[in-house]
Amino acid sequence: MRRTVRALFLSVLLALPASAEATFSIVARDSATGDIGVAVQSHYFAVGPIVPWAEPGIGAVATQSLVEVSYGPKGLELMRNGKDAKQALHDLLEEDPHPEVRQVAMVDARGEVASHTGAKCIPDAGDTTGNGYSVQANLMSTNRVWPAMARAYERSNGDLAERLLAALEAGQLAGGDIRGQQSAAIVIVKGKRSNKPWADRIMDLRVEDSPKPIAELRRLVTLWRAYRNVDDGDALVTDGKVEDAMKAYSEAARLAPGNDEILFWQAVTLWKLGREKDATPIFRKVFARGGRRWVELVPRLVPAGLLEDDPASLRRIQALAARAKRAR
Repeated sequence: MRRTVRALFLSVLLALPASAEATFSIVARDSATGDIGVAVQSHYFAVGPIVPWAEPGIGAVATQSLVEVSYGPKGLELMRNGKDAKQALHDLLEEDPHPEVRQVAMVDARGEVASHTGAKCIPDAGDTTGNGYSVQANLMSTNRVWPAMARAYERSNGDLAERLLAALEAGQLAGGDIRGQQSAAIVIVKGKRSNKPWADRIMDLRVEDSPKPIAELRRLVTLWRAYRNVDDGDALVTDGKVEDAMKAYSEAARLAPGNDEILFWQAVTLWKLGREKDATPIFRKVFARGGRRWVELVPRLVPAGLLEDDPASLRRIQALAARAKRAR
């Protein structure tokens, strides 16, 4: 009898997927911008390639619990072919031999949401849907996790990334995964597809292994914002809007004050624009902190047109390194 029971149990396990994604996540559409996003945290290595899926102009999917990863690409395909989130999820559950162990949520480009928490998901498990979003969790330390996520998303201000992070932070504060923390990810895409696919994927950040993955994910989002301001500043310079560009560069430096890369390129741009007085203290700071590598990089920028082929000007920049060294 015991052998029969063991054999039956083993056959069930072998029929199920190998990985268990005990996770809390959120899928959402920003009604103000149309942007679509998904964010997730799990006590599982590298959750980013498994749970969150998103496609510009189509929607987002979170697939977790005893995970069937194909819900991600298949769900997006069904929505791409005209089905809304509810229809897409219904179709996938219908063809799944084990829907009782799945937890899946979808949001489409119109903001319609659908969610499913199978009856055999490891408790505590559940989901909550609201206007344009769904939060879901399984293997949680308490059933307060997903309601806390929903409240945080609804009450938070800021852009979609900020609201998704607020939901994850609230879920962790409410108890989170009963096993602890390990990895996290956030993906945000535009609600309308353009002819520039590289620009339609707004954010795709992952923390593969960390004792505090949500805090690390927030740090990466802040750094992403800093680099986004640098890109905006460069575009504004190209358009001749120098003062607006300076504001963008200053915001980038504020968000990432210890980042020599951002400061260096800000100084290079200022110098080329003839604003040596503004560039000088920035170069000094970079040279003092970053050492010779930044000094040696300066003349290499000339062939690319990033600095003028002016030996006297280049010497003035490089001389700032010696002054910075004496000032330390």
